[in-house]
Amino acid sequence: MRSVVQRVSRGAVRVDRQVVGEVGLGLVILLGVAEGDSSEDAAWTADKLAQLRIFEDEAGKMNRSVQDVGGSVLLVSQFTLLGDARKGNRPSFTGAAAPETASALYEEVAGLLRARGLPVATGVFRAHMEVELVNDGPVTLLLDSRR
Repeated sequence: MRSVVQRVSRGAVRVDRQVVGEVGLGLVILLGVAEGDSSEDAAWTADKLAQLRIFEDEAGKMNRSVQDVGGSVLLVSQFTLLGDARKGNRPSFTGAAAPETASALYEEVAGLLRARGLPVATGVFRAHMEVELVNDGPVTLLLDSRR
């Protein structure tokens, strides 16, 4: 399971020009589910995202998590994170999980984050989405449950 995690002051996702999810202070997370991912990957990912200390404390050090700052999460599915462009110029997506599996694991991550008390907004799985955000810092991290 791959994630691009961005610390934001605000973020929104639109489908057909309509806002379907938005957050203020928090995280915008692009989530890709790989072939072979399981509930273990979902649990590792949700735990890491909830506890990731990328918000500043009083001393200006990254010592606070999204939970610590009372932030929210905007979780957006993005299978293209599993794209492999090492050969040729068109990426291959054979490493991405089948849509049914990916959708279930994406929803599982969202549910696990909500179970931790985090407000979670989402995009629409398999829809063409427009994601807008203001990256705070900028702070952007890449996570992979298998590395």
